[in-house]
Amino acid sequence: MSDTPVTPPVKDPSSLLFEQPRVRRTILASYWAVIILAVPLWWSTTSIERLSLPVSRVSTNEDKQLRFPLRVHIDVGQSPDNAHEVAVAVQERFTARKERSLGKLDAVELTLVAGEAVQPSDSDMYRVSISDDISHPLQYERRLAVPSSLTSQTPDIVASLFTPYTSRGSQSFEHIVSKYSPRYRLAFTLLNEDAASGKSVVGWDVQEAVSRHLSPILRQMGVLHNFTVESQVRFYAPLAFQPDLLMVGDETLHGLTQEDLKVFVNSAEWTLASSVSNDPVLHFVLFVPSVSHTPLRILDHELKPTSSNAFILPQWGGIVLLSLPSDSPSSSYLSEAALSSTFNTFRGQLLKLLGVSDLPLGVETNATLPLTDWQLDTLYRQRAVENTAGSKETLGSIVRLVDQISTMPVGHGVRGDIEDSLDALEKAYAVSWNSPTQALGNSAKALTHASRAFFSPGMLALLYFPAEHKYAVYTPLFAPVAVPLVVTALREFSAWSKARRNART
Repeated sequence: MSDTPVTPPVKDPSSLLFEQPRVRRTILASYWAVIILAVPLWWSTTSIERLSLPVSRVSTNEDKQLRFPLRVHIDVGQSPDNAHEVAVAVQERFTARKERSLGKLDAVELTLVAGEAVQPSDSDMYRVSISDDISHPLQYERRLAVPSSLTSQTPDIVASLFTPYTSRGSQSFEHIVSKYSPRYRLAFTLLNEDAASGKSVVGWDVQEAVSRHLSPILRQMGVLHNFTVESQVRFYAPLAFQPDLLMVGDETLHGLTQEDLKVFVNSAEWTLASSVSNDPVLHFVLFVPSVSHTPLRILDHELKPTSSNAFILPQWGGIVLLSLPSDSPSSSYLSEAALSSTFNTFRGQLLKLLGVSDLPLGVETNATLPLTDWQLDTLYRQRAVENTAGSKETLGSIVRLVDQISTMPVGHGVRGDIEDSLDALEKAYAVSWNSPTQALGNSAKALTHASRAFFSPGMLALLYFPAEHKYAVYTPLFAPVAVPLVVTALREFSAWSKARRNART
């Protein structure tokens, strides 16, 4: 026998089942079938919902303006000619103020009716009478009585009542006023700089003080805002800077310069908000300096002590300084009577922060309520104009943003808020002729819906996720799989074409 090994016969690869062209192509086709069937599912799960927006309605509302017609009846008793003169002078003063307002009074349209021949009617919203029976200008409800001796001042008084914001010069006043919100939290805080230094205020009758000095105003302004009041006492609130030390006569004072007032609030170490809420907060702080910083005074630009112990931080709140006398006990409690002056100051600060105008100098009121109808009407009109302008600006920004960013989603919630905002705007335009309060309410709804649409989480989700990021995510995942499938498919198609040509020849 031979020891030569026997070589097993080599099978032809084409005889293997998985190497047969038909089976191989079926396997390859199954991969492509799975991919093709999965594409619709992938498309539906990764596509962006992008509903159409009412662009034409937004553009139409941008050109509309609120209109508040003011009809004033002027009566001077037995001198109708003087009434016409007063009416002409009032119109001139009003027009001059309107031109200086830079468009803020475009919504106000003044109509004057003069002379006793035209009897006042219910359609006359405001009435001005000049009489010998009084000695000082007096207003009540929506009526103004002016003594005959001040006839020449009547035009300025009436124009000031209708356009109070132009009389402040008054970008500074507008800078102070807080942005409109249907809800506010009023946070009253008693801050002891350092209760361990020897003297401190351990408590205060804040509930009674708020009820007596602020509740009437809060009730009157219920049409504009819904207020939530909270209070707290803190026993350690150090300043972030060292007040200036100066001598005034024989007294040593600690002074706050105008620059110090801007950084007075130590946000890093003071905890002023006692609850968590999305509502804007107006803070009112009664600050008790430590013994080492007593007395604490506010300095003017010439570094001289002022008579005021309070100041306002624009759109934030107000602060009152309370330096305890040297003979006060180590622990004090402030009663409602002791807080009277402080809360009178808080009341004035609150009115400024909310945009309430002052009465013209010399004008008195016999109303039992703290705010007159003239002041409230002016505030309603001012806030309605602000809300309408803010709503139109926000809606226009949404339309431009969606147009610029093609990947930004627009869902049913966003489009619904935009349509609700437009509906409220159109209602505000329609009712402004008859009721500034209804115009204010609808303008507030328009601003709320527009802001909610602009800050919708659904819109912001892909705002900073452009298409390049998608390519960066999908390419490393699918490229290694796609290349073999595509190359194999091309090779099989080439082999199939070659076999078909051979069969024909």
